[in-house]
Amino acid sequence: MLETRPDSDKISSVTTAQGDESNGMGTKKQSADLGEMGFLDHLEELRWRIFKGLAGVAAGIFACLFFYQWIIDVLLLGPADPDFFMYRILGLELKEFVIQNRTVTGQFFAAIGTVAVVGLIIGTPVLIYQMWAFIEPGLYPHEKSKIRFVSVFATGFFMLGASFGYLIITPLAVHFFAGFEISPTISNEFDITRYFGLITLWSFGPAVLFELPVVVYFLSKIGIVTPAMLRRSRKYAVIGILVVAAFLTPPDPFTQILMSVPLTLLYEGSILIAAYAERKRKRDLERALE
Repeated sequence: MLETRPDSDKISSVTTAQGDESNGMGTKKQSADLGEMGFLDHLEELRWRIFKGLAGVAAGIFACLFFYQWIIDVLLLGPADPDFFMYRILGLELKEFVIQNRTVTGQFFAAIGTVAVVGLIIGTPVLIYQMWAFIEPGLYPHEKSKIRFVSVFATGFFMLGASFGYLIITPLAVHFFAGFEISPTISNEFDITRYFGLITLWSFGPAVLFELPVVVYFLSKIGIVTPAMLRRSRKYAVIGILVVAAFLTPPDPFTQILMSVPLTLLYEGSILIAAYAERKRKRDLERALE
Protein backbone atom coordinates (compact mmCIF):
# COMPACT_ATOMS: atom_id res chain seq x y z
CA MET A 1 0.00 0.00 0.00
CA LEU A 2 2.88 2.31 0.81
CA GLU A 3 4.49 1.67 -2.57
CA THR A 4 1.39 2.36 -4.62
CA ARG A 5 0.41 5.58 -2.83
CA PRO A 6 2.98 7.76 -4.66
CA ASP A 7 1.81 6.41 -8.00
CA SER A 8 -1.71 7.10 -6.97
CA ASP A 9 -0.82 10.60 -5.89
CA LYS A 10 1.08 11.13 -9.12
CA ILE A 11 -1.87 9.98 -11.20
CA SER A 12 -4.16 12.20 -9.17
CA SER A 13 -1.78 15.11 -9.64
CA VAL A 14 -1.56 14.55 -13.36
CA THR A 15 -5.30 14.20 -13.61
CA THR A 16 -5.78 17.37 -11.62
CA ALA A 17 -3.27 19.22 -13.78
CA GLN A 18 -4.98 18.00 -16.92
CA GLY A 19 -8.30 19.00 -15.47
CA ASP A 20 -6.94 22.42 -14.61
CA GLU A 21 -5.49 22.77 -18.08
CA SER A 22 -8.75 21.64 -19.58
CA ASN A 23 -10.66 24.05 -17.35
CA GLY A 24 -8.23 26.80 -18.29
CA MET A 25 -8.82 26.17 -21.98
CA GLY A 26 -12.53 26.13 -21.35
CA THR A 27 -12.31 29.36 -19.40
CA LYS A 28 -10.32 31.01 -22.17
CA LYS A 29 -12.78 29.80 -24.75
CA GLN A 30 -15.67 30.99 -22.62
CA SER A 31 -13.99 34.37 -22.11
CA ALA A 32 -13.47 34.70 -25.85
CA ASP A 33 -17.10 33.88 -26.44
CA LEU A 34 -18.14 36.42 -23.83
CA GLY A 35 -15.85 39.02 -25.35
CA GLU A 36 -17.35 38.40 -28.76
CA MET A 37 -20.85 38.59 -27.36
CA GLY A 38 -19.94 41.82 -25.59
CA PHE A 39 -18.86 43.35 -28.87
CA LEU A 40 -22.05 42.17 -30.56
CA ASP A 41 -24.06 43.52 -27.67
CA HIS A 42 -22.43 46.92 -28.18
CA LEU A 43 -23.36 46.85 -31.86
CA GLU A 44 -26.90 45.88 -30.96
CA GLU A 45 -27.08 48.70 -28.41
CA LEU A 46 -25.76 51.20 -30.96
CA ARG A 47 -28.28 49.99 -33.51
CA TRP A 48 -31.15 50.49 -31.09
CA ARG A 49 -29.87 53.89 -29.99
CA ILE A 50 -29.72 55.05 -33.60
CA PHE A 51 -33.18 53.58 -34.19
CA LYS A 52 -34.58 55.42 -31.15
CA GLY A 53 -32.91 58.66 -32.21
CA LEU A 54 -34.40 58.40 -35.70
CA ALA A 55 -37.72 57.48 -34.11
CA GLY A 56 -37.50 60.71 -32.12
CA VAL A 57 -36.94 62.64 -35.34
CA ALA A 58 -39.88 60.82 -36.93
CA ALA A 59 -42.01 61.65 -33.87
CA GLY A 60 -41.04 65.30 -34.25
CA ILE A 61 -42.11 65.23 -37.89
CA PHE A 62 -45.34 63.43 -36.99
CA ALA A 63 -46.10 65.98 -34.25
CA CYS A 64 -45.60 68.79 -36.75
CA LEU A 65 -48.40 67.34 -38.87
CA PHE A 66 -50.88 68.45 -36.20
CA PHE A 67 -49.61 72.04 -36.57
CA TYR A 68 -49.38 71.80 -40.34
CA GLN A 69 -51.36 74.95 -41.11
CA TRP A 70 -49.54 77.06 -38.53
CA ILE A 71 -46.15 75.89 -39.80
CA ILE A 72 -47.09 76.81 -43.38
CA ASP A 73 -48.73 80.16 -42.58
CA VAL A 74 -46.31 81.36 -39.90
CA LEU A 75 -42.95 79.65 -40.47
CA LEU A 76 -42.88 79.13 -44.23
CA LEU A 77 -44.84 82.16 -45.40
CA GLY A 78 -44.01 84.39 -42.42
CA PRO A 79 -40.89 85.98 -43.99
CA ALA A 80 -42.98 86.75 -47.12
CA ASP A 81 -45.39 88.88 -45.06
CA PRO A 82 -44.50 92.60 -44.75
CA ASP A 83 -45.92 92.46 -41.20
CA PHE A 84 -43.44 89.74 -40.11
CA PHE A 85 -42.27 90.84 -36.66
CA MET A 86 -38.55 90.60 -37.48
CA TYR A 87 -38.89 93.31 -40.14
CA ARG A 88 -40.07 95.70 -37.45
CA ILE A 89 -37.23 94.68 -35.13
CA LEU A 90 -34.61 95.03 -37.89
CA GLY A 91 -36.13 98.28 -39.14
CA LEU A 92 -36.81 96.92 -42.63
CA GLU A 93 -39.71 97.55 -44.96
CA LEU A 94 -40.42 94.59 -47.19
CA LYS A 95 -41.49 95.20 -50.76
CA GLU A 96 -44.45 92.97 -51.50
CA PHE A 97 -43.97 90.11 -53.93
CA VAL A 98 -45.98 87.18 -55.21
CA ILE A 99 -45.31 83.51 -54.48
CA GLN A 100 -46.48 81.24 -57.27
CA ASN A 101 -46.71 77.53 -57.89
CA ARG A 102 -45.51 76.60 -61.38
CA THR A 103 -45.46 72.80 -61.06
CA VAL A 104 -48.16 70.25 -60.34
CA THR A 105 -46.45 68.96 -57.19
CA GLY A 106 -44.89 72.26 -56.08
CA GLN A 107 -47.22 73.11 -53.20
CA PHE A 108 -47.38 69.51 -51.98
CA PHE A 109 -43.62 69.06 -51.72
CA ALA A 110 -43.16 72.55 -50.26
CA ALA A 111 -45.64 71.70 -47.51
CA ILE A 112 -44.20 68.25 -46.81
CA GLY A 113 -40.65 69.59 -46.91
CA THR A 114 -41.43 72.37 -44.45
CA VAL A 115 -43.00 69.95 -41.98
CA ALA A 116 -40.03 67.57 -42.37
CA VAL A 117 -37.43 70.30 -41.76
CA VAL A 118 -39.22 71.64 -38.68
CA GLY A 119 -39.67 68.11 -37.35
CA LEU A 120 -35.99 67.39 -37.96
CA ILE A 121 -34.96 70.45 -35.96
CA ILE A 122 -37.30 69.47 -33.13
CA GLY A 123 -36.23 65.82 -33.13
CA THR A 124 -32.47 66.40 -33.32
CA PRO A 125 -32.10 66.78 -29.51
CA VAL A 126 -33.55 63.27 -29.13
CA LEU A 127 -30.93 61.89 -31.52
CA ILE A 128 -28.14 63.68 -29.64
CA TYR A 129 -29.46 62.33 -26.32
CA GLN A 130 -29.51 58.75 -27.63
CA MET A 131 -25.90 59.03 -28.76
CA TRP A 132 -24.97 60.32 -25.31
CA ALA A 133 -26.91 57.47 -23.66
CA PHE A 134 -24.89 54.96 -25.70
CA ILE A 135 -21.57 56.44 -24.57
CA GLU A 136 -22.57 57.06 -20.94
CA PRO A 137 -22.24 53.50 -19.47
CA GLY A 138 -18.55 53.32 -20.41
CA LEU A 139 -17.64 56.58 -18.73
CA TYR A 140 -16.47 57.46 -15.24
CA PRO A 141 -18.80 59.63 -13.15
CA HIS A 142 -16.78 62.80 -13.76
CA GLU A 143 -16.77 62.07 -17.50
CA LYS A 144 -20.53 61.58 -17.59
CA SER A 145 -21.16 65.11 -16.39
CA LYS A 146 -18.86 66.48 -19.09
CA ILE A 147 -20.48 64.47 -21.87
CA ARG A 148 -23.89 65.54 -20.60
CA PHE A 149 -22.75 69.15 -20.80
CA VAL A 150 -21.44 68.60 -24.34
CA SER A 151 -24.80 67.11 -25.37
CA VAL A 152 -26.67 70.11 -24.01
CA PHE A 153 -24.05 72.38 -25.57
CA ALA A 154 -24.46 70.74 -28.99
CA THR A 155 -28.26 70.91 -28.83
CA GLY A 156 -28.22 74.53 -27.70
CA PHE A 157 -25.87 75.65 -30.45
CA PHE A 158 -27.88 73.77 -33.07
CA MET A 159 -31.07 75.54 -32.00
CA LEU A 160 -29.21 78.86 -31.72
CA GLY A 161 -27.89 78.48 -35.27
CA ALA A 162 -31.34 77.62 -36.61
CA SER A 163 -32.85 80.63 -34.81
CA PHE A 164 -30.11 82.93 -36.11
CA GLY A 165 -30.66 81.66 -39.64
CA TYR A 166 -34.43 81.99 -39.58
CA LEU A 167 -34.79 85.21 -37.60
CA ILE A 168 -31.80 87.18 -38.93
CA ILE A 169 -30.44 85.78 -42.20
CA THR A 170 -33.81 84.84 -43.75
CA PRO A 171 -35.53 88.24 -43.31
CA LEU A 172 -32.46 90.07 -44.61
CA ALA A 173 -32.19 87.74 -47.62
CA VAL A 174 -35.89 87.91 -48.47
CA HIS A 175 -35.82 91.69 -48.11
CA PHE A 176 -32.83 91.93 -50.45
CA PHE A 177 -34.25 89.71 -53.21
CA ALA A 178 -37.76 91.17 -52.95
CA GLY A 179 -36.39 94.69 -53.40
CA PHE A 180 -33.84 93.88 -56.09
CA GLU A 181 -34.99 94.76 -59.60
CA ILE A 182 -33.29 95.55 -62.88
CA SER A 183 -36.34 97.37 -64.22
CA PRO A 184 -39.57 98.71 -62.67
CA THR A 185 -41.53 96.93 -65.39
CA ILE A 186 -40.40 93.51 -64.09
CA SER A 187 -42.24 92.28 -61.00
CA ASN A 188 -40.89 89.69 -58.60
CA GLU A 189 -42.87 86.46 -58.57
CA PHE A 190 -41.10 83.69 -56.65
CA ASP A 191 -41.70 80.00 -57.25
CA ILE A 192 -42.87 78.20 -54.10
CA THR A 193 -40.41 75.31 -54.51
CA ARG A 194 -37.43 77.62 -54.95
CA TYR A 195 -38.65 79.85 -52.11
CA PHE A 196 -38.95 76.87 -49.75
CA GLY A 197 -35.47 75.61 -50.71
CA LEU A 198 -33.89 78.97 -49.89
CA ILE A 199 -35.76 79.30 -46.58
CA THR A 200 -34.44 75.85 -45.63
CA LEU A 201 -30.89 76.74 -46.69
CA TRP A 202 -30.87 80.02 -44.79
CA SER A 203 -32.29 78.40 -41.63
CA PHE A 204 -30.70 74.96 -41.56
CA GLY A 205 -27.26 75.96 -42.87
CA PRO A 206 -26.30 78.13 -39.87
CA ALA A 207 -27.64 75.43 -37.52
CA VAL A 208 -25.08 72.97 -38.90
CA LEU A 209 -22.26 75.53 -38.95
CA PHE A 210 -22.88 76.46 -35.31
CA GLU A 211 -21.83 72.90 -34.39
CA LEU A 212 -18.20 73.79 -35.16
CA PRO A 213 -17.08 74.02 -31.49
CA VAL A 214 -18.56 70.59 -30.76
CA VAL A 215 -16.81 68.99 -33.74
CA VAL A 216 -13.50 70.63 -32.80
CA TYR A 217 -13.84 69.41 -29.21
CA PHE A 218 -14.18 65.75 -30.20
CA LEU A 219 -11.44 65.97 -32.83
CA SER A 220 -9.16 67.56 -30.22
CA LYS A 221 -9.96 64.82 -27.71
CA ILE A 222 -8.52 62.18 -30.08
CA GLY A 223 -5.60 64.35 -31.17
CA ILE A 224 -6.61 65.02 -34.78
CA VAL A 225 -6.97 68.76 -34.27
CA THR A 226 -4.69 70.92 -32.10
CA PRO A 227 -4.96 74.58 -31.10
CA ALA A 228 -1.64 75.30 -32.83
CA MET A 229 -3.05 73.88 -36.04
CA LEU A 230 -6.15 76.05 -35.76
CA ARG A 231 -4.07 79.16 -35.08
CA ARG A 232 -1.85 78.50 -38.12
CA SER A 233 -4.95 77.99 -40.26
CA ARG A 234 -6.72 81.13 -39.04
CA LYS A 235 -6.21 83.12 -42.26
CA TYR A 236 -7.44 80.20 -44.37
CA ALA A 237 -10.39 79.78 -42.03
CA VAL A 238 -11.36 83.43 -42.47
CA ILE A 239 -11.32 82.98 -46.24
CA GLY A 240 -13.41 79.82 -45.89
CA ILE A 241 -15.87 81.61 -43.61
CA LEU A 242 -16.30 84.39 -46.17
CA VAL A 243 -16.90 81.83 -48.92
CA VAL A 244 -19.48 79.98 -46.82
CA ALA A 245 -21.17 83.25 -45.86
CA ALA A 246 -21.34 84.23 -49.54
CA PHE A 247 -22.91 80.86 -50.34
CA LEU A 248 -25.51 81.02 -47.56
CA THR A 249 -26.48 84.67 -47.98
CA PRO A 250 -27.51 86.93 -50.87
CA PRO A 251 -24.88 89.05 -52.63
CA ASP A 252 -25.29 91.73 -50.02
CA PRO A 253 -22.08 92.79 -48.17
CA PHE A 254 -23.97 93.66 -44.98
CA THR A 255 -25.68 90.25 -44.76
CA GLN A 256 -22.46 88.43 -45.60
CA ILE A 257 -20.56 90.28 -42.88
CA LEU A 258 -23.41 89.63 -40.47
CA MET A 259 -23.09 85.92 -41.20
CA SER A 260 -19.28 85.96 -41.02
CA VAL A 261 -19.06 87.57 -37.58
CA PRO A 262 -20.63 84.73 -35.53
CA LEU A 263 -18.76 82.10 -37.56
CA THR A 264 -15.48 83.88 -36.87
CA LEU A 265 -16.31 84.07 -33.16
CA LEU A 266 -17.16 80.37 -33.19
CA TYR A 267 -13.80 79.60 -34.79
CA GLU A 268 -11.93 81.64 -32.18
CA GLY A 269 -13.92 79.93 -29.46
CA SER A 270 -13.06 76.57 -31.01
CA ILE A 271 -9.35 77.36 -30.55
CA LEU A 272 -9.92 77.83 -26.82
CA ILE A 273 -11.94 74.61 -26.68
CA ALA A 274 -9.17 72.74 -28.54
CA ALA A 275 -6.56 74.07 -26.10
CA TYR A 276 -8.64 72.87 -23.15
CA ALA A 277 -9.19 69.44 -24.73
CA GLU A 278 -5.47 69.10 -25.49
CA ARG A 279 -4.47 69.94 -21.89
CA LYS A 280 -7.02 67.47 -20.60
CA ARG A 281 -5.80 64.73 -22.95
CA LYS A 282 -2.16 65.26 -21.88
CA ARG A 283 -3.08 65.13 -18.19
CA ASP A 284 -5.01 61.91 -18.70
CA LEU A 285 -2.07 60.40 -20.61
CA GLU A 286 0.41 61.36 -17.88
CA ARG A 287 -1.87 59.94 -15.23
CA ALA A 288 -2.17 56.67 -17.15
CA LEU A 289 1.63 56.34 -17.47
CA GLU A 290 2.29 56.85 -13.77
